[in-house]
Amino acid sequence: MRFLLRRAGFFVLTLWAAVTLNFLLPRMMPGNPALAMMGKFHGRLTGQALQNLETIFGVNTRESLLAQYWHYLGDMATGNFGTSLFFFPSPVGQVVRSAIPWTLGLFGVVTVLAFILGTGVGIISAWRRGGVVDSVAPPLLVISSAIPYFWVGMMFILIFGLKLQWLPWSGGMDITETPAWTGEFIGNVVQHAILPALALLITTIGTWTLTMRNNMVTTLAEDYVRMARAKGLSSPRIMLDYAARNAVLPNLTGFAMSLGFVVGGAILIEYVFNYPGVGYMLLQAVENEDYPLMQALFLLITVAVLVAILLADIATAIFDPRTRTTR
Repeated sequence: MRFLLRRAGFFVLTLWAAVTLNFLLPRMMPGNPALAMMGKFHGRLTGQALQNLETIFGVNTRESLLAQYWHYLGDMATGNFGTSLFFFPSPVGQVVRSAIPWTLGLFGVVTVLAFILGTGVGIISAWRRGGVVDSVAPPLLVISSAIPYFWVGMMFILIFGLKLQWLPWSGGMDITETPAWTGEFIGNVVQHAILPALALLITTIGTWTLTMRNNMVTTLAEDYVRMARAKGLSSPRIMLDYAARNAVLPNLTGFAMSLGFVVGGAILIEYVFNYPGVGYMLLQAVENEDYPLMQALFLLITVAVLVAILLADIATAIFDPRTRTTR
């Protein structure tokens, strides 16, 4: 219980710091969201009209900084992130919710698959060092991980999208499709996700393979693994229950952080494939000085990473009771 309270306290403190920093940074930048929007339309506002627009965007410069901060905390607690400049007059919350399913459906699945496959290959490579899998898979996967994923994506577009025309390469679905829970629509979405998913999978699986193999090699040299061999336990049980279970623990935090960053998408991949995810939306928000949308996305990514790390700490404490001990 003390372990959980410490972790929860750290989570709350870090979240408060992130929320406060998210409040201060846009207000420290030169300019004004309301004026920035009117500048796009070559217009000018003064007086009550400008003040109303500032209130819509959540930046009322006529209030004190402390009053703005309290209003900001209240808006964050109720999910009111203001109005988007780029997608005006849509609320920021509605805009973000429209992009999250695309990012989670693509990058969430790819991240989990990369971790599972990379961990599995790393376990087999370390268990049978010098074998065929250990001689071929880790070197190839590590080399593929060193290649920029946006470059792999562009090659996929050139080969499979333009020359062979096997798969669609732009957008999340055909513009003629109507979103619905039908086999035709789901199949169309999956077809559009294959190329970006493969580009990410190929360039991320090698990291998990190499780290798991190294952890596994170190774990296999531990005394409790030798004792398990001496007892005559079966090879699968030693490999999974004794070696792999302990070797995977250092990777849990990294995997949790990867899952947390999933909600941020992969900006370059989404940009290359014109994929309607959170990463591409963040790029649009930065390019168009959409401060409310930027704030919401930064806060979303921060909260997701913190929650993922908290869950990883809890999972590590469950699998390794030594981490719960206090001094």
